[in-house]
Formats: sequence, C-alpha cells, structure tokens
Amino acid sequence: MIREQIEALKAEISALSQPATAEEYEALRLKYTSKKGALNEVIKAFKEVPAGDKREVGMLVNDLKKAVEEKMDGFKSTLESSAHSSKLDSLDLTRTPEPLPLGTRHPLNIVRDQVIDIFARLGFSVAEGPEIEDDWHVFEALNFAPDHPARDMQDTFYVGHKPDILLRTHTSSVQARVMEQNPNPPIRIICPGRVYRNEAISARAHCFFHQVEALYVDEHVTFQDLRQTLLYFAQEMFGKDTKIRLRPSYFPFTEPSAEMDITCNICGGEGCAFCKHTGWVEILGCGMVDPNVLEACGIDSKKYSGFAIGMGIERITNLKYRVDDLRLFSENDLRFLSQFAAAR
Repeated sequence: MIREQIEALKAEISALSQPATAEEYEALRLKYTSKKGALNEVIKAFKEVPAGDKREVGMLVNDLKKAVEEKMDGFKSTLESSAHSSKLDSLDLTRTPEPLPLGTRHPLNIVRDQVIDIFARLGFSVAEGPEIEDDWHVFEALNFAPDHPARDMQDTFYVGHKPDILLRTHTSSVQARVMEQNPNPPIRIICPGRVYRNEAISARAHCFFHQVEALYVDEHVTFQDLRQTLLYFAQEMFGKDTKIRLRPSYFPFTEPSAEMDITCNICGGEGCAFCKHTGWVEILGCGMVDPNVLEACGIDSKKYSGFAIGMGIERITNLKYRVDDLRLFSENDLRFLSQFAAAR
C-alpha cells in the first residue's frame, strides 16, 4: 500500500511544471512539503510498516523526499533568477554614479509666469510673435510718427540693409498682429517676450530685456476697467495692502496714457532709499488704445474701444527680489541663480 502511495506521489512530482509566480510556488510548497503536505503523510504512514520491510521502504521514502526537495529547490532557483533578470532590465545603465544637483528656475521666468497667471484669472490668453519684425507692426501700426525719436538708430537695432526690418523694441508688435487678425473683437491677450534696444549695458540698462503687455478690446471698454485691472494685478503681485496711483503720461499708441506707481513694497509707503523717500515706485505704463491704432489694424474705433498695459519683467523682478544689477539676469552666474531654488 505504501509502495503504491510513494510511486504515485513520485510520478506526480515529476510531472509538475515550473510555477510562474512566487504565489504559485508557495502553494506547491505547502501542498507537498508542509506539515500537512503529501510528503509528510507518507512519512507518517512509514511508521506502520512492518520491521522486516522498513529498510526497503525507508530507501524508497528517502528517494521520494530527495525528489521533492530537488523539484522545489529547482522551482525556487528559477523564480529568483527570473526576478533578478527583470530587476537588471529595469536599471538605467546610462545614469551617472553620483546624483546630479537639480537646476533652478530663472527669476525672470518665475515672475513672467506669475504675471501670466494673474492675467489668466481675468480671462487673458497668451499671444506670441516674431522677435525680428517689420516697421509696420513695431511703429507704423502703433501710431508712431515718421520722425518719432524711437525710430532713431540710437534706440533700434535694424537688420541687414533693409530699413524696415528690425529687432522689435516692444511686444506691442504682437498686439498689432493680433488686432489685424481679429477685426471683430473681443480681444483679451497678454504678450510676454524679449525685446531689443540699442543702449549701453550697465547695472540699470541692457540692450535686451523682457516685457509683458496686455490688451483688451471690446465694446464699451472704459478707463475704469483699466484701473480695476491694474489694481487687481498690483494686489495679487505685491500684496493686498498695495495701493496704486496713475499719473498722466504720453505714449503714441494710447490716449489718454498713464504711468502707474505702487506703494513701495519695502517701506510700505513710509519712504526709503529705494523709493527715493516718496513712498511710491513706478512699475508700468498704460492707457486707452488710440483710435488711430484700432483703425490701422482694421477695427472700427467708433464701435470698439480698449486698453493696453506694458511692463518690464526685470522691473517687477527687481521689486520682488531686490536685484539691483540688470546684468545678473543674463550672466548665468550659478551663485546668483541658486538663490531662487525655493521660489515658485
């Protein structure tokens, strides 16, 4: 009886196939080698074998035990080898042996994205245009007279030998392009980008810098809409206690025009060296879009009106982070850039 049981179990073990998972292996191990397993049942039955047959049957039991253990060990070894190979396949052998420090966002990008985010909450979308522009979009369409000082070579970089191809001096050229393409407003855009002017490089000036300009054109847009937009922007960017004031100014493409000051975010308006003890700091220019600009771009100025806002990103960054040398923004000095690792 026990001999038949041993032969049957040995044949069953021999027919087993490799388990695909560790769970399947564990189920087989419990079935055949645990205390309640098939092998242990044979060992228990061996105790009832007559003394004269124990030697012969004992050898059969030992052979069975060896067969079961070899089978289980083979299954386990194959699974471990497969798992190791899978782990090796998942390794990136191109990685450096030492961790590399992560870079930081540039302070100008941080502030630009903050400005875009604030205007996005008011429904403004981002519009972009070429940095190499023509005279029409940079000057003519924006109501610049032919003898305007900004056309002088002292201010503008002209490209090649053509007098009407230049590096844009402001991102207002993007506004002109958008208005041309959308003669039937509403238009509500914000235009971030790099601009160029032929100026000597110093701590306070550079031959290239960055602007963000906003444009809103629709029916019944008023100066009060402009003022409320500016107040919202100033308080979102510099804090809820920030106050603004508008001073009359002149820009060829807006009428009326204004420059906006905010209460100094260093002294809170009390007066300090940064604000020259006035309590106010200028941050941007703005105004209602001149009807001549609307007409030049194909928009009916009798039906539509709008406002425009323009600011330098470097100026806003200076106010937020107290950077007093514009050259730092373009020199890629890691000692300077690493200070903005925690900025959002």
